[in-house]
Amino acid sequence: MRELGLCPTSAGSIRIVKRHVSRLGLDTSHFSGQRHWSDAQLRRAVASAYSWPEVLSELGLTGNADDRTRIKAHSARLGLDLSRLDPPHKGVPVQLEFKPDIKHLRDAGTSIAAMWFLLCGYNTSLPMEPTIYDLLVSMPGGIRRVQVKTTTYNNDGRVVQVGRRPYSVGNRARLVPYDPDEVDFFFIVDGDLTMYLIPSRVIAGRVGIVPGNYSEFSVGSAAFFIQKSIPAA
Repeated sequence: MRELGLCPTSAGSIRIVKRHVSRLGLDTSHFSGQRHWSDAQLRRAVASAYSWPEVLSELGLTGNADDRTRIKAHSARLGLDLSRLDPPHKGVPVQLEFKPDIKHLRDAGTSIAAMWFLLCGYNTSLPMEPTIYDLLVSMPGGIRRVQVKTTTYNNDGRVVQVGRRPYSVGNRARLVPYDPDEVDFFFIVDGDLTMYLIPSRVIAGRVGIVPGNYSEFSVGSAAFFIQKSIPAA
């Protein structure tokens, strides 16, 4: 760009020059920019090497993580195959274990609720921003707001929290009930993985309930997720 009397930082001028270089079929593989090696040198190094240290040494690089990342990026651009540079994995392959545990129920609760509604044929979505409810469910008659609650306690008469804490420093505010005009349903999963769908107006004004007292609102069990016995709470 400087040789042509053009501004070397002008993106528009660079595009024009590149277009003319392409039209004329000129070779720019020796251009290295900030690099100390050219595309041609990289091609030769990759073609002759059988390990990352060999490639990096051939290009005069120290071998840190940034150097390797840069080489990978330029090789991808040039369509170079780097697969043989990585040594084959040795030893015993890692065996993944999948052991569902009730202790993760709090994290899985919303997904369990969404799956149940989807199996019922009702589309679900998560609110884009923090809201007073956890799920939006498209049901006949309109979209319903669902608050999901979970407990690792079995159905043994213990109280499940169905209230919320208003924002406060240290999160120490007293529990208050949900406004039934802001939440339409509570979806509750207990420690036995029994699922309940309770209309908010049924438990309006409460901050805790015993799920077993609302057996008429039980909608099934998610226990098929757990193949072994559920650990005690």
